[in-house]
Amino acid sequence: MTDRAQIFTRIVDLIEPFNEKRVALGEDVSFARHLELDSLKVMDLVASIEDEWDITLPLNMLPELETIGQLADAVAKLAK
Repeated sequence: MTDRAQIFTRIVDLIEPFNEKRVALGEDVSFARHLELDSLKVMDLVASIEDEWDITLPLNMLPELETIGQLADAVAKLAK
């Protein structure tokens, strides 16, 4: 499953359990600003994503991934 739209949809599914504020999850939703995820929740989410696509998200890349759309782009690139 490496189609960008499918990846985005699946990432939204994986984020849903962490979406305590019930924010409408779209491309521009920020993990810090909108979802207010703490570092432990971010690492749990990263682990779920890495398991889902059998990839490794480099730790130095994580600060650059501020929105769901940016994360979907990164996963699409790494999953190829």
